[in-house]
This record gives sequence, structure tokens and C-alpha cells, in this order.
Amino acid sequence: MKQLRGFTLIEVMITVVIISILAAVALPAYNQYVLRSKLVEAHANLAELRIKMEQWFQDRRTYQSAAPPACGVAMPGIPPMKFFAFTCDAPTATTYTITATGGAGIVGVSFTVNESNVKATVITGGSYMANAGYTGSADCWVTKKGGQC
Repeated sequence: MKQLRGFTLIEVMITVVIISILAAVALPAYNQYVLRSKLVEAHANLAELRIKMEQWFQDRRTYQSAAPPACGVAMPGIPPMKFFAFTCDAPTATTYTITATGGAGIVGVSFTVNESNVKATVITGGSYMANAGYTGSADCWVTKKGGQC
């Protein structure tokens, strides 16, 4: 008689437990990686818009008359934004502030930059970002949990 070969129930259960443990460790790390990758959209485009505002100032010696969108500077080469909406306060002759506010999948965060290149992060209390462990900073754009820049 030919003996059947296969896995015992215990061996299968041990394999399932090991895979579950690995998934429990890897999945949160992956989710944080995806969340941090979304922040790059805001950081890169705020930096680009700040450069364009400085070019506007060099040409006109004022930030005034820069009208929406994005302080009146065109955004050629910048693709449509997927996770952030960009706004600009009414610029004065010597000041402006550009804000990126989180939207789909990243609610509760906003980044700002002004004419002095002062960068700030605001995390809304009780929001998705606050619950994910992010905190605001008055002097940088937060890139990681705990207010790390």
C-alpha cells in the first residue's frame, strides 16, 4: 500500500501563524511609507511655488498683484494635485503665505511657506493625521510621526 504524503494540520497552522505575524509587522510600516510618500507632493510643490513667487518679486519688486491661483504664478510642468489643495493669502508688497491643505486620504494636515522661507506644519487635533501620530511644527515641514522634519 502506498503511503500518502502531505502536511499535517499543525504544520499548516504554524505556517499561517508565522505569516500573520509577519503581516502584522509589515502592514503598518507599509501604510506609514505610503502616507509619507503623499506628503512629498505638498513639499515639492510648495518649494516650486515659492521659487515662482521670488521670481515674480525679482521682476516686479512686489508680491502684490499676484492673483489666484497660487499667488498668480502659473504652474507649468506641475501636474494636477492628487492629495493637496494649494492656496495663497492676498499678498502684500513684501509678504505672502502659500498653504497646502491635505485632501483625499490625508485629511488634517496643512503646510505653509512664506516670503522668508519659514516653513510650518499644522496638524488638526482629532484628524486622521493626528490619530496616525503626526504632530505640528512651527519651523519645518513634518515628514514623519512625532513631528520629525
